[in-house]
Amino acid sequence: MKKSKILFLGGLLFLFLTSFSLDVSEVYICKGPQSKKYHYKKDCRGLKNCSTDIYSVPLSDAKNLGRSLCGWED
Repeated sequence: MKKSKILFLGGLLFLFLTSFSLDVSEVYICKGPQSKKYHYKKDCRGLKNCSTDIYSVPLSDAKNLGRSLCGWED
């Protein structure tokens, strides 16, 4: 293959892969005393041991509470 064709296809692949983003506005948190993570899915296995109810909150609120993304979902 010609070098220019490879560069062109590589560029298309790059644009395709970077044009998608995960647009998450709501996440799930546990409000238990040891909870430190947020989750994209309500059935995430990181929420399995939640001792309270599971709440849907805006991602910005979860981050303001000092939560970080669950290790099962990164």
